Amino acid sequence: MKYYSTNKNAPQVGLQEAVVKGLAPDNGLYMPEMIKKLPQSFFDNIGNMSFQEIAYTVADAFFGEDIEAGTLKSIVYDTLNFDTPVVHVKDNIYSLELFHGPTLAFKDVGGRFMARLLGYFIKKQGQKDVKVLVATSGDTGSAVANGFLGVGGIHVYVLYPKGKVSQIQECQFTTLGRNITAIEIDGTFDDCQALVKTAFLDDELNRKLNLTSANSINVARFLPQAFYYFHAYAQLAKLGKARNIVFSVPSGNFGNITAGLIAKRMGLPVKRFIAANNSNDIFYKYLQTGEYDPRPSVQTIANAMDVGNPSNFVRVLDLYNKSLDEIKKDISGKWYSDDNIKKTVKNTYDGTGYLLDPHGACGYQALKDELQSDETGVFLETAHPAKFLETVEGITGKPVAIPGKLQAFMKGEKQSIDMGKEFAGFKQFLLK
Repeated sequence: MKYYSTNKNAPQVGLQEAVVKGLAPDNGLYMPEMIKKLPQSFFDNIGNMSFQEIAYTVADAFFGEDIEAGTLKSIVYDTLNFDTPVVHVKDNIYSLELFHGPTLAFKDVGGRFMARLLGYFIKKQGQKDVKVLVATSGDTGSAVANGFLGVGGIHVYVLYPKGKVSQIQECQFTTLGRNITAIEIDGTFDDCQALVKTAFLDDELNRKLNLTSANSINVARFLPQAFYYFHAYAQLAKLGKARNIVFSVPSGNFGNITAGLIAKRMGLPVKRFIAANNSNDIFYKYLQTGEYDPRPSVQTIANAMDVGNPSNFVRVLDLYNKSLDEIKKDISGKWYSDDNIKKTVKNTYDGTGYLLDPHGACGYQALKDELQSDETGVFLETAHPAKFLETVEGITGKPVAIPGKLQAFMKGEKQSIDMGKEFAGFKQFLLK
């Protein structure tokens, strides 16, 4: 399959080039030239299939033309060595728990898949010393770093905003060493993302270095996130709850909801989506006014959503041919302040015993505010609450058990490089 740039000013490329390059030369994001509809027989049988079997069917629709079946199956099965269960919370609202992977966040799916696919292509090309650049507002860095840890021929540079990720999140990518370098940027996530994008457009860097990205701008990162939407549907189908499904998606860089929209285009029976924002409500305001007005992000307790200029917004526009009316048929928006988020975490815990993280709280509250009686609501619980330990314990007044996986990261020694947000300094660092 060919992949085109959302800016429509660059030649179409194959999967290998789209994955290895990450960003198109015209600064656009790659999109598949077609989105294949899956047959009805797949949906009729989906309740009897394992997560890995479901994911392989979806992956084959995207990547099957470019990767031999055995290799693709191995990548999918190795990626998904954990579950993404649907858990009932209250009434007709369910949590899709995406925190059962190695770094306890939803990005383990896309991060692990991309690490394996990129490793396969690099080995196939005989390349060495590939530099993977990734900007993180929290969970991307840990998922990507751990996905690529120890992969030969690849060095990962994780750029993160100083003082704006939780301590546990920081431990997950600053204590690894080996082929992982953490760079602490004196700025916001948007500054980190701008450094990565600018690097891909710099002629000298591209002549001298093999660069690629592991952010959701890379098709190998965001497309696999469609897997768990299908798995959620399968679980609800087994419960007889698969009619009129509404997915509420905590949204920052919009890769997650874009993957859900693509799942719907592939035939997944989804009624609609809710994009749940924190105080960085750029997309919410776009839905209200039709004006897209990116601005510097503000810091919130749902830090992974602190994005003022979502990269994947252009993919949403592309899917709907820039029609606001068509977008609004599939997506509504909500946004919540820190105070709203805190109330939701506390009230939900006190009332149901279910502990939300700040991001999942946005998704849950959006369903409470918008869900109709004949709909089944699923919110994406994108990270384990223990990753936001001080915040969550401060809200509930109760201790949060820290999973063993997180405790192991916390024992390591922080290794990071301080850097300003100016591109010239970052460029010189990469060249050295």
